[in-house]
Amino acid sequence: MASGRNKSLTFKVVLLGEGCVGKTSVVLRYCENKFYDKHITTLQASFFTKKLNIAGNRVTLSIWDTAGQERFHALGPIYYRDSNGAVLLYDITDEDSFQKVKGWVKELRKILGNDICLCIVGNKTDLDKDRNVSAQEAERYAESVGAEHYHTSAKLNLGIEELFLNLCKRMMQVAIVDERARINNVPYSGTARRSLQIVDAEPEDSGTSSGTCCSSG
Repeated sequence: MASGRNKSLTFKVVLLGEGCVGKTSVVLRYCENKFYDKHITTLQASFFTKKLNIAGNRVTLSIWDTAGQERFHALGPIYYRDSNGAVLLYDITDEDSFQKVKGWVKELRKILGNDICLCIVGNKTDLDKDRNVSAQEAERYAESVGAEHYHTSAKLNLGIEELFLNLCKRMMQVAIVDERARINNVPYSGTARRSLQIVDAEPEDSGTSSGTCCSSG
């Protein structure tokens, strides 16, 4: 970071998307390496944590998995307020779920501005033969709104580690820029720092990722 010393950082990440796109399956695969064939319905929101070591820096992800049912949409701002990153999932076999992602992007940009790091994710690539969302179209849209696009399969455990690792690195870059601006006493955008904690830390013994996962609500 700016001081050249290792840091301990905490980032809040929110998962958004319609019901049945696989948000809970993705986060369970990432945190616990588990997959359940039966659909898991999230009521309101569940909370997960994941700890990583990235380039000697300790990173803790606080991941909020939100309900996709229409009746819970009004609760969205409660959960994604102060988020550093957002993962917006759609089902590659469901065109409507992709169109709904566009609404989430507009809302996040309106409330949190451009500081939040966005990832748009086409899930269920194991069902590619039934694809209804063009990969090229999704990638063009993601680029147009300053987001990164990924493809994942929670069932086959494809693309999920890459998704979250790259998101962490992007959030760290935002944190570095904001911290340098703060140190140099120049104006900076504080949106990404509102829930960010940066303290000096010693390197962890191991460079491998480790995580615990819990849910509530």
